[in-house]
Amino acid sequence: MPTLLKDRIYTLALMIMLIGVGATAVFPQIFPTFGNLSQILLNMSIDTIVAVGMMLLMISGVFDLSVGSVVAFSGGMAALGMMSFGWPVPLALLAALLSTGLIGLTNGYLIAYQGINPMIQTLAMMGIVRGGTLLLGGSGIQNLPYWFNAIGQSKLLGVQMPVWYMLLTVGVFSFLASRSVFFRRYYYIGGNERAAELSGIRVRRMKLWGFVLTSLLAGIAGLLLASRLGTALPTAGRGLELRVITAVILGGASLAGGHGKIVGALLGALFMGLVSNVMILARVSGYWQEIILGLILIAAVWSDLALQKRNR
Repeated sequence: MPTLLKDRIYTLALMIMLIGVGATAVFPQIFPTFGNLSQILLNMSIDTIVAVGMMLLMISGVFDLSVGSVVAFSGGMAALGMMSFGWPVPLALLAALLSTGLIGLTNGYLIAYQGINPMIQTLAMMGIVRGGTLLLGGSGIQNLPYWFNAIGQSKLLGVQMPVWYMLLTVGVFSFLASRSVFFRRYYYIGGNERAAELSGIRVRRMKLWGFVLTSLLAGIAGLLLASRLGTALPTAGRGLELRVITAVILGGASLAGGHGKIVGALLGALFMGLVSNVMILARVSGYWQEIILGLILIAAVWSDLALQKRNR
């Protein structure tokens, strides 16, 4: 018999197939084209990379609301270094990633070692980082160097590179989460934090590194987004944290912790991407799109709570 987690992944995969078949029937000239499908993958690539880190955090029983701001900050930091200080592209990338890692380190230390509530800490960090991004880049930094833009705008087999980076990230972390002793510890922490600590797992240190890793992945996503657009926008990543959390819960994570697979983050992001694409093709108002995505989040959380109750 498949486990509860597998049931959710299989159900989500079936829903994705049904949406794809339905959209093909309704929009046969637009939806199944290579251009549209590759655009769906491109649009979901940033969310998926961030969702990988969020999945690891939620497996351990916590989450990070600052990831959307970190995405904007990363691109803005790199752009500022290149355009204002004349840094070469590699140095600007390194500075941006070190800065985002420091944000994650701050979140992790205050949450794991000082006992601050994760929602309060990351919500506060979301505002701090967003404000810092506005101070760094103002209304945005444009005309970024060619070699920086090439990171996100170049193509392989007709598909833009962020899609390949997304698949690489999912593949690497899927392997690590299933085979690495280090990453398996997050399941033990989410399942029973006290028991994990008594068994010798350094729970606080693991949580700290979880926040660092999530911020680094958000930083990488921010660099890819700025590179793809050729512009570092301070408004980048707005609402991303809610989309990512929705995708992760849809993909099998539990608010109680202890459950989840990295491939579930990919499937959850794909589901959200398909729904958004179908609404755009159907010319659904942007206001209704926000309402529908919010309802999907509520449904995902309700489903998670119902499955937890049934499992108990």
